[in-house]
Parts: sequence; structure tokens; C-alpha cells
Amino acid sequence: MPYTRNDLADNTRKAMAELLNARLADTLDLKLAVKQAHWNVKGPDFIALHELFDAIAARVDTQADDIAERAVALGGVAHGTAQNVAQKTTLQPYPSNLTGGKAHLEALADRISALGKLTREAINQADEAGDKDTADLFTGQSRALDKDLWFIEAHLQE
Repeated sequence: MPYTRNDLADNTRKAMAELLNARLADTLDLKLAVKQAHWNVKGPDFIALHELFDAIAARVDTQADDIAERAVALGGVAHGTAQNVAQKTTLQPYPSNLTGGKAHLEALADRISALGKLTREAINQADEAGDKDTADLFTGQSRALDKDLWFIEAHLQE
């Protein structure tokens, strides 16, 4: 790791940069999935879902930026290329043939909940490593993902 005046131990910073990059790949993948839904949704709820998906994509994009910048602040490198995301994401591939609103809602709910679970695990990992700031970053992301999951699932309820 390059020299920094950050007082976290090198091994902690290295481990956190790896953890952050793992979640960065998933977060960028989720953003692209939400944009896929935004661009292709059809049906009677088109405008409501189109706007909802765009708002979620913007929030997820901000989360990705925060994650990448934290990795770099710790002395790491942010790995956010499309190639890296394709290789490293742990989310299921998003179907490219969906058009119906309900199908997009179901697919996004699955991916948002999966990233939420991974993010809560990352909170614990960062906390155990003694990096309260990275744990806090993931805590904020977890809250936002839970809220977006609520928004998505509200459309799936009768």
C-alpha cells in the first residue's frame, strides 16, 4: 500500500480496499440493472416505474462513487471498469429481454435484496477489522438499499 498518514494499519487498509472493490463491482452491476429496467419498462405503470428506476439508479450511482473513493482514500485502487464488474460481480445476470413492469420489479427486488445482504456482511467485516468509517459507509448504503427495496416491493403488493 502506498504511504498515507491515515493511521489504519496497512493490512487493514488493504483488506478494506479489497472488500470495497468487491462491493463496488456489485453496486455498479446493480446500477446497470436498474438502468436496464428504466430504459425498457413497458406497461400501464410505465411513467411511475420509469421515474422510480431512474431515482434508484442515481442513488446507487452515488453509493458506487462513495465506495470507490473510500477504497482510494485508503491507498487502494478503485476497480470500476465494465470488464472488472463483469468478472467480479456476485449478482445474478440481469435478463436483457424483460419489458413488463412486474418482471422488472421482481428482478430488481432480487438483486437489491442480494446486495443488501452482502452490504450488511461488509458492515460486520469492516467493524471486525477496526475500520469504523468503512463500516459507517456500508451502513448508509444498507439503509438506502433497504429503502429502495421497500419502494420496489410496494409495487408488488396488492
